[in-house]
Amino acid sequence: MAPDVSPVTAWESLFRAQVTVMRQLATEFPTDIVSLNEYDVLFNLFIQPGKTLRIRDLGEKVLLTQPSISRLVDRLVARGILEKHDDPTDGRGTLVGLTEQGVQVYRQAAVQHAQSISAHMSGHLSPAELDELTRLCDKLREGVATK
Repeated sequence: MAPDVSPVTAWESLFRAQVTVMRQLATEFPTDIVSLNEYDVLFNLFIQPGKTLRIRDLGEKVLLTQPSISRLVDRLVARGILEKHDDPTDGRGTLVGLTEQGVQVYRQAAVQHAQSISAHMSGHLSPAELDELTRLCDKLREGVATK
């Protein structure tokens, strides 16, 4: 019988694994295309219907402060990767969306990033373990999100 693991021990293990993997992925990330923070914004827009979000909603999905998101978005707009416009349903809101160039930039970075992720995840976990890890992480995320 396996010894009981405390929630704190399990969290520390999950957190340390995430930090270790993220540090390695960061060293392999195609920063000549976009930064990791820029990629996070592009990814979150790419998966949205219309590849557009209110800037406030984008802020809830990325790990940046609102002022940092605004500056990052402005830099990506200046590069032609994103576009901003007023929200037609709320004059106080701003919509941010990927341009066609932004979609291409995202895809270029995503291919390289996915190869790196796949190499590390598949290199250390079996398909069954990957399924279980996904199931457990989704369960934890959904449980915490509903509280």
